[in-house]
Amino acid sequence: METTMVQPVMITDMKKKVADIMMAVSWRDFANTYFQKSSSWFYHKMDGIDGNGGTGGFNQMEAEQMRGALIDLSNRIRRAAERI
Repeated sequence: METTMVQPVMITDMKKKVADIMMAVSWRDFANTYFQKSSSWFYHKMDGIDGNGGTGGFNQMEAEQMRGALIDLSNRIRRAAERI
């Protein structure tokens, strides 16, 4: 029987994917609120590196968490706008 190792999918271009809102969001607060992680951890993920300077990025679960966090933030912004 042959065993195959499956490499986890890493998303290393997240910064490019969110470029349109990069300067409009406090990523420090975002990392703390939605990931309960430090801003340096989050910025390394966004840059596609790990803490040691090697290749890293968001795994599938973290990418899904990022997607949900952005949707939640967009809903919060919409609700604030509707109160005006």
